[in-house]
Amino acid sequence: MTTALITGSTAGIGAAFARRLAADGHDLVLVARDTARLREQATELHDRHGIEAEVLTADLAEDKGIEAVERRLADRRNPVDLLVNNAGFGHKGRYLEVPMSDELTMLKVHCEAVLRLTSAAVEAMRERGRGGVVNVASTAAFVPRGTYGASKAWVVQFTQGAAQDLAGHGVRLMALCPGFVRTEFHQRAGMGTDNIPRWMWLDADKVAATALADLARGRSLSVPDPRYKVLMGASKLVPRNLLGGISSRTGRKYGPR
Repeated sequence: MTTALITGSTAGIGAAFARRLAADGHDLVLVARDTARLREQATELHDRHGIEAEVLTADLAEDKGIEAVERRLADRRNPVDLLVNNAGFGHKGRYLEVPMSDELTMLKVHCEAVLRLTSAAVEAMRERGRGGVVNVASTAAFVPRGTYGASKAWVVQFTQGAAQDLAGHGVRLMALCPGFVRTEFHQRAGMGTDNIPRWMWLDADKVAATALADLARGRSLSVPDPRYKVLMGASKLVPRNLLGGISSRTGRKYGPR
């Protein structure tokens, strides 16, 4: 039985990964900031699927939180075979409307934590000659709009570059780029979602299932829905300057307010 560690496991895509992996018989290390929710989640998954679910309370916006997860990933006696870097959040507001301290916290969680946790996991995985990492990014990574998209673009570039460097070592790395997913993400950021068309919404459980299938196929990038694959393909045909304007206008019309 293998073990998967999931950050941001108590809600949204992270919770969907936990449900799917537990149903498939994987033991889990559940990471989030809310100890009570983690314990409730761990108990439910253990009782339903008979797997072991370890709780690790950590805030990835702080060094001590990142360090706690790094130590768990580096534990050779209880190895982690799959890391899902899912923790993340968004800001309400355009560039310069968001306090710099909040922007830096986003970079801490989306970039520094992803780099450090991926590195801690992959070092141990490379020694064993097997393992996988899923870094949750976003389709926002492919359009020039805001610091959230910029941070997710970094996740994509880092993950695909690291996947190339580790080719042949038995370790798979993949960036997952979903579109709008029904989670607590927008609510926590204080963003409304009533103006987003129904066809743009994805189901978190389907996203997780597709991501794991794509990882098993050895892909380094997963866009888990045909609709978004078409949109992302079309975006490559539009000049960057024009795309930036379209993205900004579309975000104000259809995106969270």
